[in-house]
Parts: sequence; structure tokens; C-alpha cells
Amino acid sequence: MFSKRSVIFAVSTAFLVGIVATLAIRPVGTNQSINLVASEIAVRAKWRMPLSSPSNLPGGGETPLWLAESVERASSGAFLIDIYEPGEMVPAFAVTDAVRERKVPAGHTWLGYDQGKIPASALFGATPFGLDPWAYIGWWFFDEGQNLASRIYAEHNMKPLLCGISGPETAGWFRQPIETADDINGLKIRFAGIGGKVLQRIGASITMLPSGEIFQALETGVIDATEYSQPITDQALGFARIAKYNYFPGWHQPFSASHLVVNLGVWNEMSPGDQRLLEGLCTAATARHLGLTEAVQGAVIENFPSIGVTANVLPDDLLALLRSTTKVVLDEEAAKDADFAEVLQSQRAFQQTYAVWRKLAYPSKEL
Repeated sequence: MFSKRSVIFAVSTAFLVGIVATLAIRPVGTNQSINLVASEIAVRAKWRMPLSSPSNLPGGGETPLWLAESVERASSGAFLIDIYEPGEMVPAFAVTDAVRERKVPAGHTWLGYDQGKIPASALFGATPFGLDPWAYIGWWFFDEGQNLASRIYAEHNMKPLLCGISGPETAGWFRQPIETADDINGLKIRFAGIGGKVLQRIGASITMLPSGEIFQALETGVIDATEYSQPITDQALGFARIAKYNYFPGWHQPFSASHLVVNLGVWNEMSPGDQRLLEGLCTAATARHLGLTEAVQGAVIENFPSIGVTANVLPDDLLALLRSTTKVVLDEEAAKDADFAEVLQSQRAFQQTYAVWRKLAYPSKEL
């Protein structure tokens, strides 16, 4: 028989040994339950995901970071996504090339950068004078948007998931004020998407640059003006230090949609559960992205006077010219590509029907 004292000593010793062993495998202060679960689950997927826009840019960079973290948490560490900044693995404008060729399983990007290879992609990224962001979400999920994008991108070995959206960008940052439509003629402007073709048609010289090269181009006079994103993002890129005239509205991108693009072979090899996981979290990321970007812009614009920036509305004659020229350019692009024509017709039909609701349901924003 063991004495009472020896039993107590044995139990105490075992307890202390257990504590020491736990500390040896788990740093003090970490969440024990999460680490224990993670240690028992094998990693079933570890993706490298390049970005077309830096993750440290406010207003857009938060979304892919949130997605990667949420996928890891929702899978208890079994599904991991490693993020790579633009140029770290592939150039900013070549994310979908790497995905198509399965050099990486997925990427987070703006589909408008595919315009040269997939003409209809520009409409999935942004359509001048097109849908409001919440209307685009409706078109994507509950009309023809998602099915059209899936079919078109399947021809290029990719599966696109809507994974972020924001409202209008600024119409651009200019060194000199824009007082009439004639002031655009001859300007050298960094511009993306169909909007760039519209400006080129009315006399501007258009160039495309990734975010990291825009400031230097402005500073050295290589370009006279630029658009890139919304005020909080553009502020972080330093445009206000060079170009003091910020114009609105963002006619060229009333919505800016970003997508998680997955290699089609990778997508088909995934379990239905992991597919639903990504679809669900990308839907949540879309809502979070829109909410965040709507919440933070006003404070940035309120601060413009303190940094010598003026917020202006484009002249009426220029806006009218941009609208009429946009229709011409869109119709010309549709005549050249059947997929472009189908997506454009779908968006226009949805926008026309949606306008019936929007006009009646929403009051004037005047305070």
C-alpha cells in the first residue's frame, strides 16, 4: 500500500512535469487551445498569393490580409495563404498570367489589368458611368455577372471570385486646374481601364504605371496628372505633395471591384468545403471592403485645406463630353469582341432596371 503522503507527492510531481512540458512546446502568453488544435490538424493547402496592389496601402491593402487571416482561422490552420507584394514574385500587372500558368494557385487583383488579353475583363473591374458598387454586387451574385465572369475566365484557365469592392475613385490629381474640356487636350495622364481610352479619345496622352512608380513620374514631370484609387489610398502614395487639384466625381470607376482569381485546375481539385470556405469569406471581404472604404474618405477630404489641396468637381462640359465619348468607346469595344458585348449588354440592362428602384427609393443626399 502507498502512503497518503507518497500518493500526493506522485500526483504533484506529474502535474508539475505536465506544466513544464507544456511550456517547452508553447511560448508563454499564446492561446493554448488554438495551438493544440493547429498541432493536431495537418496543413492541407498552402498557397502563394501575389497581389497587384501593395498590402500596406490603406483602403485596399487590408482586404487580402483579412482574407488570408480569416482562411487560416476558419480552417484552424489547415489552409494557409502566404501573401506576396507586387513585384516580389510577379509584376503587378501579371498576376493573372501567373495564375493561368499555375505558377501560383491564386492571386488577388483588379481584373481591368487583363484588358489587353481579355477585353471583357475591363467591365468586371470598372465600367465608366456604370453601376453603383452595391448594384454591381447585385448584378454579380443575383443576375448574370458571376456566371459570365466564370465562363469567360474558364477559357483562360481561371476561376474568379468577387473579393472586394469600393465606390468611386477620384477623377484624378492634376498639377493645374481643369476649367474646361479643352484643358484635357495634350495632358500626360496615368490612367487605367476603359476610362483611359476615353481620355485618349478626347486628346490626352495616356500611360499605365503600377502604384509604386506613379509618384516619381509625377515628381519628375513624366506625367501631368494621375488617377489610381480613392483619397485615402492616393494620400498614402503622396500624390497631394505634387498635384494640388483633386477632381471628382470618379466617372471612370463608379465601382472598383477586386477579385481572387484561382487557377481552374487548382479550383477543381479543391474539396467542396474549401470552395465554399473561399466563396463565403470573399463575400464577407467584399462587404468589409465596401464598408471600410466608405467610412474613411470623408476625413481625408476634410483635411485637404491643411495640406494645400483643393477638391473640385469636373466642369459640366467636360463631364458631358466624357459621358458621350464613353458610350462611343464602349460600343466600339463591343463591336470588336463578343464577350465584351455580352457583358456590356448585361450590365446596361441591369442598370436600367435598377435605376427604377434607385430613383424612387433613395432620397436626395443634400443636408
